[in-house]
Amino acid sequence: MPKIRTRRAVAKRIKITATGKVKRMREFSGCHHIREKKSPKRTRLFRKPALAADGDARNLKRLAPYAK
Repeated sequence: MPKIRTRRAVAKRIKITATGKVKRMREFSGCHHIREKKSPKRTRLFRKPALAADGDARNLKRLAPYAK
């Protein structure tokens, strides 16, 4: 049986936790563009990682089966 190919773009953007959940960065993680209208609290929140939703996590694990 051949191995499944990993989508490298996905593998670089996610990490799998010890319990098997998928950790991802938030959508505007860089948050450098048009910062005047974004509050400091909002930009701080973007820096923190988040857990992917269950439905998304299933798809991400299929795209990057050997992610760590």
